[in-house]
Amino acid sequence: MKFPREHTLKEIAEIIDSKYVGADDFSVLGMNEIHVVEAGDIVFVDHPKYYDKALNSAATIILINKEVECPKGKALLISDDPFRDFNKLSDTFKPFVSTTVSISDSVIIGRNTVIQPNTFIGHNVSIGKNCLIHSNVSIYDDTIIGDNVTIHSGTVLGANAFYYKKRPEGYDRLKSSGRVVIKDNVDIGASCTIDRGVTADTTIGKGSKLDNQIQIGHDTVLGKNCLIASHTGIAGCVIVEDDVTIWGQVGVTSGITIGAKAVILAQSGISKSLEGNKTYFGSPAEDIRVKYKELASIKQLPEILKTIKDLKR
Repeated sequence: MKFPREHTLKEIAEIIDSKYVGADDFSVLGMNEIHVVEAGDIVFVDHPKYYDKALNSAATIILINKEVECPKGKALLISDDPFRDFNKLSDTFKPFVSTTVSISDSVIIGRNTVIQPNTFIGHNVSIGKNCLIHSNVSIYDDTIIGDNVTIHSGTVLGANAFYYKKRPEGYDRLKSSGRVVIKDNVDIGASCTIDRGVTADTTIGKGSKLDNQIQIGHDTVLGKNCLIASHTGIAGCVIVEDDVTIWGQVGVTSGITIGAKAVILAQSGISKSLEGNKTYFGSPAEDIRVKYKELASIKQLPEILKTIKDLKR
């Protein structure tokens, strides 16, 4: 997320009441999660396991819970609770704004687009031309929808990321200030849920088609011309490259990449990154040729055991 204007390190430190290391006028342009940070961004880290990754990332301002040596050309914000203060910055620069109408006055709707009754569209949403939005769709703030998009009833675009920190008193939610971006010529079935990015975009690529009842997590990027069947659940921060086919009831763990033109057969579980141009099956999913050999071998076990028993007689 980029801020509306450039801020200084001192200004940001005053917002969250933290100490800092760096010049008062050190430039701060935005805030992002580590997988999408750029120069000028704040990234937060609150666990020693990830200190080096954050300090060596593209981010130039590190919100951290320990006084460490500041890398050259960067700045530090020292906080006793970076998670809390990252949320405070989200509330400051992207606060929730309620509405009393079904379609916000700030919505931009392209020509020949049809919005069916009982649809909710939040603030700062843009919808392209020749789209069809069926009834009872909820489109949260800041969503971007391209041309020739169809969205069926019951779908929700832009709900919060499923991202929590365990505390003694319960779970604390990391607030979401990102967007959902739907490219041109996308079809989204009934009762799908596509969560907004934490600070960046969850993206559905041009020409992709989603069946009914699909969940796509925060910051996931779906490529062009992908085909996803019903009851598939994709976690956050996943990259699905172009022309991937995912059949029904597939579960995909977070932070992995599925290569272009891969095919995932139904009821598979994806626990690691997969190469493109292959077909996969099973849980954990493997190349179908390997998996089918394994299944064939398992079928032979009764006969093998019988043979061993006969030999012992």
